[in-house]
Amino acid sequence: MALAALPLLGACQPVQPPAPSATPEPPGEVRDDLDLNSLRAAVAESLRFLDAVPGERLLGEWPRKVTAEDVRASLTEFVALLDEPPEPDGGWPHRVAERFDFFPAPRSAALDDVLFTGYYQPVIDASPVETSDHRYPVYREPDELRGRRGRARKAAGYSRHDIDVLGTLRDKGYEIAWLRDPVDRFFLHIQGSGLLRMTDGRELPLNFAASNGRRYTSIGKVLIDEGKLDRESMSMQRIRAYLAEFPGEREALFARNERYVFFRLGEEGPLGSLGVPLTAGRSAATDHRFYPKGALLFVETETPVVGERGELAGLRPFVRFVLNQDTGAAIRGPARVDLYFGSGDEAGEQAGYMKSTGRLYLLLKREAAPLN
Repeated sequence: MALAALPLLGACQPVQPPAPSATPEPPGEVRDDLDLNSLRAAVAESLRFLDAVPGERLLGEWPRKVTAEDVRASLTEFVALLDEPPEPDGGWPHRVAERFDFFPAPRSAALDDVLFTGYYQPVIDASPVETSDHRYPVYREPDELRGRRGRARKAAGYSRHDIDVLGTLRDKGYEIAWLRDPVDRFFLHIQGSGLLRMTDGRELPLNFAASNGRRYTSIGKVLIDEGKLDRESMSMQRIRAYLAEFPGEREALFARNERYVFFRLGEEGPLGSLGVPLTAGRSAATDHRFYPKGALLFVETETPVVGERGELAGLRPFVRFVLNQDTGAAIRGPARVDLYFGSGDEAGEQAGYMKSTGRLYLLLKREAAPLN
């Protein structure tokens, strides 16, 4: 679950969903720069989610009232189109442009002002028991928080400072595993999922279970506001470097973000907010008040090229279809999207530098429902 993707970007101010009307506006060129196997896999996961949702359930009111059946019918049509034999008409992307309406992201500014960031599944060394090398626990949801919502959850006394500094949850049986590094633990909370590489040789998917209900605060934004880092060079790598250079500031900085994440072990992962596995390069996180869950999206932006020493070496085009399968605490408004890059260090390097503007379109089968 993409809680914040890049921790450098704070949550936007609350916004209201757009009016339930829009005009299709196809991109200049419809193409896809990634393999079709990953696209088929991502579509299949969205359909798996939709199979458990009543067809008449409303998933959104933009660009019209969109039901689960509308999204399912659109994805089914899309898969059928991929299965059609090749034709000398420009290929399957050309046929998508003929059969689907492309709705640009709802906003009043320029067409290409959607901000894309990235997230990934970190692979982290962990121990099933506390040791001298593994001293930083990750927790499951406390029993006393189950069933609590809203203010009752916030008032339970479980801020980040309470848990990690005062030890509110220690030795109560809520520990899932212990990590080597408190910075790794903090960024695990930002990403919302991880893969634990245990000392006994097991690899265990760790998925988001719940939060303490408190507000997310971006420590990247804190560092910018306090003049310690500049906005232009901000990245996950830059934040990590700062924390390594000034370890004495870690505890206070981490405490500024009171939102704390509780995890659960799973058999598959990482899972997005729809409860289905994410697909590297194909899953996206959006604000679900604006984009229907599981829906097909089309993205035009740029992604980082990482050099041999882990530095940002340039940008390359990112033009492809993705699936709306996740959301996050800092992904607010119609012009914010997180792209899932996959697992491990290489994915983490790309996600850490990802901060590009571009265009986003929602796709719906033309005959799925009449426009208002």
